[in-house]
Amino acid sequence: MIAALAHFIIDKLEEIRFRQGRPLVLGLSDNDVFITVDGRPTHEAREAYCVTPIDMERLIQLISNSSFYAIEEELKNGFITLPGGHRVGITGKALLDGGKIRTLKYLSSCNIRISRAITGVASKLLPHLLDNGRGEFFHTILVSPPCCGKTTMLRDLIRQLSNGIPELGLSGLTLGVVDERSEIAGCYKGVPQLDVGIRTDVLDGCPKAEGMMMLLRSMNPHVIAVDEIGRGEDVSALEEVLNAGVKVLATAHGKNLAELAERPALGRIIRLKMIERFVILGRSRGVGTVEDIIDGKTMRTLGVKKC
Repeated sequence: MIAALAHFIIDKLEEIRFRQGRPLVLGLSDNDVFITVDGRPTHEAREAYCVTPIDMERLIQLISNSSFYAIEEELKNGFITLPGGHRVGITGKALLDGGKIRTLKYLSSCNIRISRAITGVASKLLPHLLDNGRGEFFHTILVSPPCCGKTTMLRDLIRQLSNGIPELGLSGLTLGVVDERSEIAGCYKGVPQLDVGIRTDVLDGCPKAEGMMMLLRSMNPHVIAVDEIGRGEDVSALEEVLNAGVKVLATAHGKNLAELAERPALGRIIRLKMIERFVILGRSRGVGTVEDIIDGKTMRTLGVKKC
């Protein structure tokens, strides 16, 4: 059915949602649509194809290579990463062991998130994150609400810093990435499926705080990159990285800096003026629009907007 869709719809496809007994939903970059049995997009739920138990069984067979036990360990995290960096979120009945999720059974919903790396998206932003006088990268946090492209921007920043940018006078840097949810590098069996650069080491599926300490102790990185910091332990680990003289590149959920400052852990980072650049992302001119860049030391805008 999906293969029968027009190319302009396929190009905008971001998610495919299977919910047993309910309509199959396609998440596009600009809206959601249902799909009919003959592969035609529709906004009418009554016309939509409904997912059957056989569909769910076949889907699980495909993503597990017909071996459910092979994915049982991953199921307790609620998602599975496929070759190519695509991620399948899964829900069902949780089985507990000592109060913690051991695995899932009776799987009833799957959300396939299509992974697409957009190379070059950070090119206009990067010059504002480099200290030309010292030839160094500024400690940087990307701030945005959900679905505004911060992980895509983060990935391309990692790639370009790792490969080097001769036109900006920047040699390639060694980066350590803590990819707790396999969203940055899209690792499959530990190997990045998305381009994160030639000098990048990825710690996949590891909690951020522990991962930052592991990279700091063992991999001698110039920059440590993480996605979606926010918990107290994340920020404490970030402080350790900063105090060790290693550069930081991170993202955080928020509409603006004022919202971040209201959170105890992130507010501390802002007050200590340890981060040199805050990049505010939005959607005013499409996903990933740079709305503002703020100097973390003076807390003043750099006057650079929508690059």
